[in-house]
Amino acid sequence: MSRTALLILADGRFPAGGHAHSGGMEAAVASGRVHDAASLEAFCRGRLHTAGSTAAGLAAAAAAGHDALALDEAADTRTPAPALRDIARRLGRQMMRAARATWPSTDLDQLARHRPQGAHQPVVLGVAARAAGLTPLDAAHAAVYESVGGPATAAVRLLSLDPFDATAVLARLADELDAVADTAAEAAGRVATEGVAVLPAASAPLLDITGEQHAAWTVRLFAS
Repeated sequence: MSRTALLILADGRFPAGGHAHSGGMEAAVASGRVHDAASLEAFCRGRLHTAGSTAAGLAAAAAAGHDALALDEAADTRTPAPALRDIARRLGRQMMRAARATWPSTDLDQLARHRPQGAHQPVVLGVAARAAGLTPLDAAHAAVYESVGGPATAAVRLLSLDPFDATAVLARLADELDAVADTAAEAAGRVATEGVAVLPAASAPLLDITGEQHAAWTVRLFAS
């Protein structure tokens, strides 16, 4: 197992398309809910324990080798907002392109063949992690970091926030990121006996609502 592979997968420069998405941050800034480092931290904490937890469970289960198509269906049921389902599949399609070029594997090829329009991004992330020789816990870590790292980076651009402050927010959340990843990986270890229902399925209704609203904006800086 290569820890360098985890760094590559979690790196914001990995060409998986995440830089074009704010994870709900653009709508949160527009509404005034995020306006400084403290409100950014609150937003990221909420996203971590809802969308981040759910993504980590799916990624960990995919990295463990569970049926990616079944996990993709589970991701659909955990993403009630049509706009966010579309975004998840668009991000998954882009990550699939990057992952297949970086870590060619039959599992990635098979998922791409069955989901030509894109599988949900956390599922692709997990299959890519497996192709890179990473563990389910590694995949969970990549997923939870992405769930808050993207919005934090977007906040810097949207608010002209000091990047030192945004990085400090992520550092303060480190222990919670680890805990959520651990829980997700533990749940993934029980999928074989208990099914996909054992995976985290925390909801974030406000993210769903603002995601639909943001998709209807005619002018926006980020795709989501």
